[in-house]
Amino acid sequence: MTATIERTPAVTIAPAAHTETTRQKATRYVWAGLRLALGWVFLWAFLDKMFGLGHETPAKNAWINGGSPTKGFLGHAVEGPFAGIYQNLAGAAWADWLFMVGLLGIGVALMLGIGIRVAAVAGGLLLVLMWTAVLPPANNPFMDDHLIYAGLLAGLALVGAGNTLGLGRAWARLPLVQRLPWLK
Repeated sequence: MTATIERTPAVTIAPAAHTETTRQKATRYVWAGLRLALGWVFLWAFLDKMFGLGHETPAKNAWINGGSPTKGFLGHAVEGPFAGIYQNLAGAAWADWLFMVGLLGIGVALMLGIGIRVAAVAGGLLLVLMWTAVLPPANNPFMDDHLIYAGLLAGLALVGAGNTLGLGRAWARLPLVQRLPWLK
């Protein structure tokens, strides 16, 4: 008696090649452009406050010249229910350092397309805190550019905007980022 082994031939079907549509490609580039634009907003704020480039911060008030990056806005521009809290923080060395490191880190991450999730959370938190500092906003009962930018940061993280015109794909392949995907 012979045993018969029934064999099923292996069938390999290659997945269909995904062809990106013009709309999908354009959408990727729109998100990448928004990422770069918002990255420049954060990076410029850092550079102007650090070196007093004269746009919002005169050279004499530059952080590098002993000025405080938080003193002007938190000390004078805040109003509303949280004004007292923010005015007490104005000029504190730890607040200056945290603010400047945040601006630089968020700006660089967005410009390079790396760490977008971390940048979105940190930037969103910074922007919402700045929004609470100006409550109520001057031109609307509750909405202003801080909330719009915070929403934009969430969108950038959700669509993986660092992968187009950025280093997001290479960043995601790093062993540390593969172990800790929240660093994407």
